[in-house]
Order: sequence, then C-alpha cells, then structure tokens
Amino acid sequence: MRYPLLVAACVAVATAVSAQAPAVLRVTVSLQDEAGRVIPVARHALLISDDPPTAAPRRVVTGPDGTLSVTLKPGAYVVESDRPAAFLGKAYQWTEFVTLAAGAEVALGLSAANASLSEVPVEPATGSAAPEASDTSFLLARWQESVVAVWAPTARATAFLIDQRGLLATSAHAVGRSSQVDVQLSDTLAVAAQVVARDPGGAAAILRVHPDVVAGRTPIPLDCAPASRPALGDGEEVTTLVSSVRRATDQTWGEVTLLTPRGIETDLRVPFGGEGGPVFNAKGVVAGLTWLRDDDAGMRARDVLVVRAGIVCDALAAASAALAETPPDAAPVPVDPGRAFPVSSDAAVSDTPPPTVSSSGFDVAFITPPMVVGAQQRADRTGGATGRSPEAEAVLGRLTDFGDWSGYFADVPAVLVVRVTPRLVEGFWKRLAREAARTQGAVLPPLKDFKANFASLRASCGETEIRPLHPFVLEHRTRGTDVVREGLYVFPPDALAPQCGRITLTLQPETGAAETMTLDPALVERLWADFTPLRTPVR
Repeated sequence: MRYPLLVAACVAVATAVSAQAPAVLRVTVSLQDEAGRVIPVARHALLISDDPPTAAPRRVVTGPDGTLSVTLKPGAYVVESDRPAAFLGKAYQWTEFVTLAAGAEVALGLSAANASLSEVPVEPATGSAAPEASDTSFLLARWQESVVAVWAPTARATAFLIDQRGLLATSAHAVGRSSQVDVQLSDTLAVAAQVVARDPGGAAAILRVHPDVVAGRTPIPLDCAPASRPALGDGEEVTTLVSSVRRATDQTWGEVTLLTPRGIETDLRVPFGGEGGPVFNAKGVVAGLTWLRDDDAGMRARDVLVVRAGIVCDALAAASAALAETPPDAAPVPVDPGRAFPVSSDAAVSDTPPPTVSSSGFDVAFITPPMVVGAQQRADRTGGATGRSPEAEAVLGRLTDFGDWSGYFADVPAVLVVRVTPRLVEGFWKRLAREAARTQGAVLPPLKDFKANFASLRASCGETEIRPLHPFVLEHRTRGTDVVREGLYVFPPDALAPQCGRITLTLQPETGAAETMTLDPALVERLWADFTPLRTPVR
C-alpha cells in the first residue's frame, strides 16, 4: 500500500514548495496638485529591507507612471524613501511596513495621506525657497499639456506655451525659413501658427496661435528679468520635455558637458521631433530650449545644445509687436493620423516601382506604404551592397531615402506621399562647351543641371482643393551654398480617390510659371488599391 504514502509525500512537497513561492509587491506613488489632479511620482527611489534586516536594502525606482513591481520572498519588509520627493514646496517621504505571504500580490499605495512632510530646504543664496519648488521628475506630469508638436516644411519639432495670448517658443533652426507652420496640440487637434519673431542670432523662434486654442493650458514660466535668468553650471543635471512622433509627450535627462560662448553642450538625447523643447535646470526652472546642429539633422537620437533662456526672452520681446495684429485662425487643420500601416498581410507589400509622371520641369512619384515596405525588404536582402543598376538604385532611393524626414517614415505611416523632384536638363552654354570639347577629340557626358527648383504643390479633387497633411520639403546641398529642393507632400490615404473623377496637380517652381497635370484614372485606381488593408475590417 505504497500509494497513500506516495500521495502524502507529494502533498508534503507541494506544501513546502507553495510555502516558498515568491510574492509580488506593487507600489504606486502619487500626490495631488493644487487643482486636485493626481500626479504620479516618477523616478522615486525606494529602499526595501527585510524586517528585521539581514542584508543591505534593495533599491528600486518608480517608472514614469509612478509605479513599480518587485518580486520578493515571503516575509516582513520595510519600504522607505531613499530621499524625500519635493513637490510644490513640500518634501514627502514614506516608511511603510508590509508582510508578504507566499504567492500573494500586495498593493501598496504611497500618497500624501501616509507621508511624512517637511518644508523644502531654504536656498542659502536667496534666503527663501520658491513656493513651487518640486523635483524635476514632476515636470512631465505638470507641463505635458503645455508642450506641443510643430510641423514645419523642413523639420518636425517641439514647442512650449510661454504666454496665454497664444505664444509658444521653439527652435528657429527647426522652423527654418517658414513664416507659417502647423501646431498639433493633441491626437485630434492641430491648428495653423505664425512664426512671429526670431531672436537676432536666429536660435530661438516665437510662434503664435489663436488664444482660444490654448485656453485652459498653463504657460511654462519663463523669467526674463536679467537678474534672475538661470545660469547652468558644468556637470549640472538638466531635463527636457519632448513631443515625439506617434508617442505621447516624454521627458529625458542629461547633464551639461561643456560651456562655450556659442552655447551650452549637453549629453541630452532627444528622439526625432524633440528639438525645441524646454530645458529645465535641477531646480525645475526653464534654462532654455534644445537646438540641433545642421550636421546632426536626420539622425533619430543625438546630443543637443541648449539655447539660453535669455535668447528666448529676446525673441519673445521681438514678438510683442505681433500681438497687435489679428491672430491666426483657430479653425482645425488636418491632423497626422499617427498610426503605422498594417504590414502583416501580402497586400501590404509591393515589389513594383512607384508610378511616376513628368512635366517639363519635374518628375512626380506616387508612394504608398506597400511600396515602401517592399523597397525596405529589397534593400535589407542585399545588406546595403551595391550591384543593382543605377535605375534600380534610383527607384530604391526614392522609396527609402527620405533625408531629414527618415524619422517620420521609419515605421511606415499610413499615408500617401507625392514626391516632386526637379528634372535634370543641359543648358545651352553647357551643351556648347561639350560640343567644343568634342571637336577637340574629348567626348564628355551631358553636363546636366536642375531645370527648376520646387516651391509648392496644389492638389484638387474635382473642383475642391485637397489640403496635405504635411507639405514636407527635402533640401539637398549640391555646390557650395546651392540647394536643390524636393517636395515630399503627405496626404491622407483617401485623398486621391477614384470618386473624385478628375484629379489635378499644380506644380509651382521657385521661378517661372506653374505646371498643371491631370492624373490618369488607372493610376488613381492603383494607388487606391494599395490602401485596401486599411479599409478591410479586422476580424
């Protein structure tokens, strides 16, 4: 009769194993602001020690949402703050005792109700502490609605609200030569903005939107009094808020690495679209905004410089005259869809080149997500090796090389792209020089140059003009300061639809008359078919 003994032994083993099963402790740390909003305490370090202590405490840190989860052996523990969390002039710290049973999940909430409070230490230099003094970990929760996205023709950037009258600060480098850009305030709202001022050195720019669209959003304080402008020291911690593409507002930390007369160098890293965001010092005071060098453009993450707050203030002073003028329209403009194309089906991949039509001055290619996916796969299969014909390389480049806009196309957005490239032609004097060389026995290839530089594109569905999501421009430097510009116009997937009947494109060069072309219905049908995965119900 060994079976009862075997069963008993198994039960005993199972009981012993169960008794040692680990437990999970889930901690949430949050506080409330003046308006009663719950603010997560991010980056708050906690020390977890067994009770009584038998080893050094374990250090854990909350994430951006103020939570953490840790697996522990069953037993009694002490959970305490490594250092206080400063928020709105008060210092909060916690000490809590918890007992964890085997296999259990225990939730521990840390809030003002169970915190030990003290005043934020007074600054020796000033004899007072700012009433709003808070750790920099609270900046994202406090100011995320005051940080917005900027869509300029040559760059995607970040801006931040500095005046309730609709003024925002950003990098002048990011907005380039534009006098008008789009500002995206949420996933569903974007409006037009005017570039109303730049500082004399061209580092900071001030944008203006209609005051109604920022009603209810709190400007980020920018102290422009010369005596109180914050100075950053070498090695000082800094943090910036960024509005990155297809992600929520985020925060990143770094430190000052070099102070120069031209600017402040840091080891901050910002994603594509993060240039122009506010930079805060270790006390949570705005010290400037982020700026990128020209030679860093197109990289997805890179070191940044800081444009000092005083320069931003100079640009703000220059913008005061614009407040007497009529503000931009508050009417919404098309919003970037913010979603990637579904690439899981065969219909999402195309190995055919993009259809191209030409005018006398431009080649126009129509690019859909399946074409981009197919080109990426072809490029990956060769590992970047050459060996393709020049014509094949040109097709692949048109579908995979988006220059400074590569970050936008990295995850294949669900959009239609109309790429307008200036055509190469041989001028009269170059042809004459080539013929003269030929008479001397030298056979030269055609000496071609670009016939016209791109300025703008206008699309019409029947008699109705179609507003692009983004009128992107690619700038290529050729010789010296010469710049060749391509159009990279981004449209919603249903913009060029067969239902339009007649679709026309009007191409405007920088000089000379515009050219208008009518699209072949068969081409429109082909483009429409490439977006079938978007219109197919998900089962």
